[in-house]
Amino acid sequence: MRNRILAVAAIIAAIGAPITAQAQNTTGAARGNTVIITENDGIAADQRPAFREYVIRERVPTYTIPDRVVVGGILPEAGITYYDVPQTFGQTTYRYTVVNGQTVLVEPRTRRIVQVVD
Repeated sequence: MRNRILAVAAIIAAIGAPITAQAQNTTGAARGNTVIITENDGIAADQRPAFREYVIRERVPTYTIPDRVVVGGILPEAGITYYDVPQTFGQTTYRYTVVNGQTVLVEPRTRRIVQVVD
C-alpha cells in the first residue's frame, strides 16, 4: 500500500500538481488537482487481473489521446465511450474505458482518471 501511495505522489509531483496527505488506505482521487481513491472505491488489487481479462474478453476498444494516461488526468469530452464496472468487481460509482492501451477508472461527471488498472 505504501508503495502505491508513493507511486501516486511521484506521478502527481511529475505533473506539477500539489499533493496533500490523506488517510493510510488511500491510493489516489479527484479533489481539485489531488487524486484520492480508496481500495473500496476502485478495483481492488486482487481483482485487477480478473478485471483486465474481463475487459479483453469484452473487446473494449482502445481510444488514443495525445496526453499521458495518469491518475488525475481529464479525458476529452467527446469521442470516448465509458462502461459500467460489473458488480462482481466491487460496487463503484466510477466507469471504465481503455485509453492508449491502458484500462482506467473514470469519474463520469468530470471525466477525471481516478485509477489506472495495472
